[in-house]
Amino acid sequence: MTMQFDMDITVIGAGVVGLAIASKVARQGRNVCVVEKNKTFGMETSSRNSEVIHAGIYYPQRSLKASMCIEGKEMLYELCQRNAIPYKRLGKLLIACDDKEIGQLEFLLENGRKNGLEDLKMLSAKEIKEIEPHIEARAAVLSPSTGIIDSHVLMKYYAEKADENGAIVSYNSEVTAIEKVSDGYNVAIKEPENSFSFRTRVLINSAGLYSDRVAALAGIDIIKTCYKLDFLKGEYFWVGNKKNTLVKRLIYPVPSDKSEGLGIHVTLDMCGRMKLGPNARYVGKIDYMVDHSQKKSFYESVVRFLPFIEYDDIEPDQSGIRPKLHAADGSFRDFIIRHEIDNGLPGFINLIGIESPGLTASPSIARYVAGIVDDIGI
Repeated sequence: MTMQFDMDITVIGAGVVGLAIASKVARQGRNVCVVEKNKTFGMETSSRNSEVIHAGIYYPQRSLKASMCIEGKEMLYELCQRNAIPYKRLGKLLIACDDKEIGQLEFLLENGRKNGLEDLKMLSAKEIKEIEPHIEARAAVLSPSTGIIDSHVLMKYYAEKADENGAIVSYNSEVTAIEKVSDGYNVAIKEPENSFSFRTRVLINSAGLYSDRVAALAGIDIIKTCYKLDFLKGEYFWVGNKKNTLVKRLIYPVPSDKSEGLGIHVTLDMCGRMKLGPNARYVGKIDYMVDHSQKKSFYESVVRFLPFIEYDDIEPDQSGIRPKLHAADGSFRDFIIRHEIDNGLPGFINLIGIESPGLTASPSIARYVAGIVDDIGI
C-alpha cells in the first residue's frame, strides 16, 4: 500500500540530537515529523555513552565542537534544573601520572581557558589527595562544570516537547530513498508491514551512524565531500566490590596520542555505579558485544591511578559505537552541520559525525539548525 502526504520539515533520526532539533523547529503552523528506523528513540549512540556533560576542554578554538559544547553545557544545566531532568554537577579531574603528562596537562589547561573556561584550576599532588584521597596523580586540572546526566530522561523530555509543539514521531520507519523534487524532497519509507512515501519541504539528516548513507541517498558524493563515516567502538567495564564509593568525581587520564578517544576514564552514573571506559577501536560492522578479553588492558590502564582497583573488581558492562569522520592524517574533524544548497540540494540539512560532545551540545545544535530552517523561510 502506498500513501502520499506532505510535511514542512522532516528530521531523520530520533537520537538525542534529532529529538532536540524536532523540539526546537516544531511549532504552530508547521507540519513536522521525525522518522526513526528503530522501535523507539535513542537506541544507538545516544544511549550507549558515558552520559557526561562535557566542559569543552579538548576541542580546538572556534570549532563547532568547542563552541557548541560550551554553550550547550550551560543550556543543558538550565534545562535540567527547569524540567527536573536528573543530573549531577560532579566535576572532573584530568590527571597526569608523570612529567611528560604534566606538559600535556598544561597544554589542555591553556586550551580550555582559550575556549572560555574560566573555572579550570591546576592542582598539585597534595591538593589532589585532599579532595580524592584514593587516587594517585602528580598533577591534575579540576573542571568543576563537568557533570553527568540521565540521557534517557533527557531524550524523553525532547520527545515530549516535540509532541507538545505538534511534531509527529514515526518509529520502525526506515528511509530507503530520497528524491529531489521541485518543492522539496520525496522520501520513501519502509515499515515492517508497509511502505509509503511523502513530500517534505525541508529534510534534516540526523541519522547518526547512518548519516553518511542518508547523505548518499540524497545524491551527495560522500567520498568527494569527506562525509564517509567509520565505526569507532568503545567498551565499558563496571567496578564492583563496593569500590564505587572511593571516588567522588570523574577521573580522566591525559589522552594518548595513539588513541582516537579520551582514554579509559572513570565515570559515575546517576545510580552511583562506577564505570571504566570507553576504549576505542575501529570496527567493520555494528555489534554491541563487549570483548571480555579487554579486561586485562582496562585493568592495566587504570590501576596506575586507581591503586585500589583489583583485577577481580571489574566486569563487562556495555559498549557503544560512534559515527567517526575519519581523517587519514589523524587530524581533528569537526561536526558537519550544513545546508547543502551549494551541492544543489536547497532545504537539505546534513548533520554528520555528531559524536562526543553531541549529547552536551544537543540544545546548542538544535538552536543552530533551527536558525538554518528559519533562514530557509519555512
